[in-house]
Amino acid sequence: MDILGHLADGMLLSIQPLNLLLITIGVTVGLFIGAMPGLGSVNGVAILLPVTFLVPPGSAIIFLAAIYYGAMYGGAISSVTLGIPGASTAVATTFDGRPLALQGRAGLALVCAAIASFIGGTVANILFTLFAPLLASVALSFGPPEIFALMLLAFATFVGLGGDDIPKTILSICMGLVFAAVGFDQVSGAPRLILFNINGFLHGINFLVLAIGVYGIGEMLWTIYSTRGEITSTKAEISAAQIGRDAKECMQRGWKGTTIGSLLGFFVGVLPAAGATPGSLMSYGVTKMLSKNPKEFGKGHPAGVCAPEAANNSASTGAMLPMLTLGIPGSPTTAVLLGGMVIWGLTPGPRLFVEQSDFVWGLIGSFYVSNLAAVIINLAFIPLFIWMLRMPFTVLAPLIFVLSVIGGYAAMRDMHDLWLMVAFGAGAFFLRRFDYPLAPAVLAIVLGPIAEPTLRQSLLLSSGDPTIFVTRPVAGPITVIAIVLILLPALKFFRKGKPAPAE
Repeated sequence: MDILGHLADGMLLSIQPLNLLLITIGVTVGLFIGAMPGLGSVNGVAILLPVTFLVPPGSAIIFLAAIYYGAMYGGAISSVTLGIPGASTAVATTFDGRPLALQGRAGLALVCAAIASFIGGTVANILFTLFAPLLASVALSFGPPEIFALMLLAFATFVGLGGDDIPKTILSICMGLVFAAVGFDQVSGAPRLILFNINGFLHGINFLVLAIGVYGIGEMLWTIYSTRGEITSTKAEISAAQIGRDAKECMQRGWKGTTIGSLLGFFVGVLPAAGATPGSLMSYGVTKMLSKNPKEFGKGHPAGVCAPEAANNSASTGAMLPMLTLGIPGSPTTAVLLGGMVIWGLTPGPRLFVEQSDFVWGLIGSFYVSNLAAVIINLAFIPLFIWMLRMPFTVLAPLIFVLSVIGGYAAMRDMHDLWLMVAFGAGAFFLRRFDYPLAPAVLAIVLGPIAEPTLRQSLLLSSGDPTIFVTRPVAGPITVIAIVLILLPALKFFRKGKPAPAE
């Protein structure tokens, strides 16, 4: 009952006129920040951090958290309408969101994104409110072996993302892991895979550059090639009645993806240094593996939009938990928020809930209000986003290219990245031309920088003994499940090769 009382006080604090105004502005600004390729919640929160010094600390953190919420919603917009991920957290949304838009069902994809985001955020808020201290202690028990086991579980879902062609899927994964290894070795600090000694490779390959190249430029080239220039615009109509029908279809076909994304995304988001991107990608893979019709994924399945969108919103709330309870940021955006709290004279940690209870519960209450405001504002703007799709492709293609260039340059402000992005776009076109799956390569470059150092740190802890991944109480079950999931497609592959029994 004390928790409910504190939560009621926090929600009353968050709907005060100033805080409510800041939530509305923050969610709206965040929505467009998330939709702009290359910008994302990290840059948005960092850019607007100085503005918060004009208001009290409690209102400041509520404003920044609202931007974070809005950006998580906004990432799906450009993924669906343009095929360009607004941020790394929205890459998995592109897999099914863009095909739905090309089928003239962009409204369904955007409605699914909004509803799944709202449900994911609500589930995460409830879990955050009820189990914050317990979940913080669980997150603290995750060392390098547990993190690597979780990444191995994510890799186990990759084969399912590549369809039935297992060799091509494995090759795609290996390509992604090679790209992830470019730059300085995270453990020894030695440079590696510096192609032709080009200095631009020293900072590694930025994931957003790869994602925009593959899903922005590559998608544009593929559309031009596959339609032979005949495409003029995407048929897209929207009305209040249509939104209602889309919402009903979303709940009927996407409930499983929403459930998986809400729970798995929150759990991954709670883990320090994991964040919403691995959570959304893992949720997509798990949803596809558990689906009765996995072959429909990648061609425009509502669950393929619901799973990553529920996961990234759930994970964004989960990432707040270690920041507030342990002082450990769970994502790059919460690292910026942590810096803001320190500037405002607040010390994150276990004592924060006791010494600054009004601040903490006001922030938690604002999560609920921001989540509700975000879904209302998002649904209200859907007609505007649908209008974008009615533009002729002769106008849309240059717009996609310009946004891709701006997004690629904004990530690192390096011309080397622009050339690299164009190369990735051309490479993605040819890979798709020869039926190589792109999703496993993109996922591998996301999880590679997390999996490699945790693997090496784990082996250093065990003096090279790999059984550390099986003997530890948390890492062991996760590792076993991952190995089983890896072996199941191989078993299916070999069983296909056997001749059918004679009648």
